[in-house]
Amino acid sequence: MDTIHIRGGRRLSGSIPISGAKNAALPLMTAALLTADPVKFTNVPALTDVRSLAKLLGVLGSDVQRDGDSVTIVTPEITSTTAPYEIVSQFRASFWVLGPLLARCHEAKVSLPGGCAIGARPVDLYIKGLQKMGAEIDLIEGYVLAKAPGGLKGAVVRSPIVSVGVTHTLMMAATLAEGETVLENAAREPEVSDLAHCLVSMGAKIQGIGTSTLRIEGVEKLHGTTHRVIADRIEAGTYAIAAAMTGGEVTLEGVNAETFDAALSVLRAAGAGVDVQQGQVRIYRNGERLQATNAVTQVFPGFPTDLQAQFMALMTTAEGESEITETIFENRFMHVQELARFGADISLHGDKALVRGVEKLKAAPVMASDLRASAALVVAALAAEGETTINRVYHLDRGFERLEEKLRACGADIWRAKAS
Repeated sequence: MDTIHIRGGRRLSGSIPISGAKNAALPLMTAALLTADPVKFTNVPALTDVRSLAKLLGVLGSDVQRDGDSVTIVTPEITSTTAPYEIVSQFRASFWVLGPLLARCHEAKVSLPGGCAIGARPVDLYIKGLQKMGAEIDLIEGYVLAKAPGGLKGAVVRSPIVSVGVTHTLMMAATLAEGETVLENAAREPEVSDLAHCLVSMGAKIQGIGTSTLRIEGVEKLHGTTHRVIADRIEAGTYAIAAAMTGGEVTLEGVNAETFDAALSVLRAAGAGVDVQQGQVRIYRNGERLQATNAVTQVFPGFPTDLQAQFMALMTTAEGESEITETIFENRFMHVQELARFGADISLHGDKALVRGVEKLKAAPVMASDLRASAALVVAALAAEGETTINRVYHLDRGFERLEEKLRACGADIWRAKAS
């Protein structure tokens, strides 16, 4: 198993191009199942999850071709409506094929999902939403068996909680349903809007994009399109935090600051400098110690849960005490014990973590528990004295494209040791 090694204490300085968003690319690629025409995506990151989804689409009948950062998907016929456990268990987003399969083929057999161990994230909301649209659903031997013999029907579906995955799935399913579907309390994340815009370019009729109420008028069929994946706001936020952590100056290229404005606001409050220009964000620190700052994870446009671990790493050396509250996932403090190995002073109180800033961190061997926790360990290691070894870096490969290369270009002493 590969390991990443970091000799900390170097200021980051330079520019980092931000890749396409994993959390946008996955639902977009899934949406290609809705049409028999070619669908081309550009700015697609080269990540483990993207490759795994391409494999799953191939099992279902798609021809998936990659050329540089472009991916073209053609599915003239869905040859199998079964998404097998062997693939779906690897990453949660693969479960989203349930919506397009049911919409286009009126049946689907999809394994219950897997992915990072950061909470239960049950699938009952997906099932209840599709049932409201006329689907007959059973759970048998770890699979969701869904049928809609007469096709899906438009319905009003109000989710009791805001869920990105549920919004993705039901929106895709609704594009080919008969009549109008109204999704109330829908997720407003930029990745949801990106999917909606792509579907519209494929011929879907969607109103309310970017709001909590989406109205989808079903159409008979969708056609092909070419669509550019939006920049990854979580990757951008992670590198912004890394720049602040090391006291450096980094310009993030190809980003939309509005998509991670809540994170930038927290960085400003902590004492980091933030300059925003069209397509660029510059993060810098004037040499003074950062100030402890509280953060509460919320659905968009609030502070993202996917940056909670990285921000906690930043607060470990801030002056004073900060309180970080996790409201999205009940098990997303698994990185706390690993940060403590650097000498961080963190105590847990239910859904809150109290971080008492220390003067400096010291390198240690650590182990990643999930994707974002991995990034937090990188942030801590960049500032820690000595050489840190990070194990289980396959988590990082699920969500960060060319991480070592991008950090090295800004002066980090980082390298990967390949498993023998």
